[in-house]
Amino acid sequence: MELIELMQSQWTCRYYKTDPVSDDVLERVLDAARWAPQGGNRQPVRFVVVRDAEKKRQMKEWYLNPWNAYVAAARQGGIHIGSETEVKIPKMLSDADYFANHMDEVPVWLVVCAELAEIHPTDLDLGRPPVVYGASIYPAVQNVLLKARDEGLGTALTTLLCHYEPQVKAMLNIPDGIATCAVVTVGWPTKAFPKRLNRNPLSTMTFNESYGTPLYS
Repeated sequence: MELIELMQSQWTCRYYKTDPVSDDVLERVLDAARWAPQGGNRQPVRFVVVRDAEKKRQMKEWYLNPWNAYVAAARQGGIHIGSETEVKIPKMLSDADYFANHMDEVPVWLVVCAELAEIHPTDLDLGRPPVVYGASIYPAVQNVLLKARDEGLGTALTTLLCHYEPQVKAMLNIPDGIATCAVVTVGWPTKAFPKRLNRNPLSTMTFNESYGTPLYS
């Protein structure tokens, strides 16, 4: 597939087969992460591959606590969900809720970690939550998502388990100085990939010389 086709059809997979993902395929997916950009070529990203059923079950139970609070607020209209219509939102939440309650059945979890000493944010003094941390982490995750799509694998990226970082680190023997940044579930999808995702037009996100001045109409 062309790169743009991968990007346009790499969605969040909520429904998975239980068929295993072979070591060879998983190695190709993970190897893509190495080529992502990151500051100073410090390469801070690490992955813990989890296939053990009991570990996944326990992490799912932790995940469900913040998830259940989130989905309850979303259904009451307390959380904004993109630009989707009121017709689509219940289906989106239903799909995501199914995933949350069955995520331990997905064959492979990737717990994304980062060496904190190798991340140097430059926005700590701006009086807002820092965001630059992610510049050396999430490009590697995106490479994984795209390579998984290229292999025909479904993925879902979530950060809710970061609420339980101490527990996850203890379970997986993750040492001090290492942060958990996300979990990516990986498996064979039960549904066909979309041909094209639903996204806002380019004109809504690209400006000319000053914020708000359209570059494209």
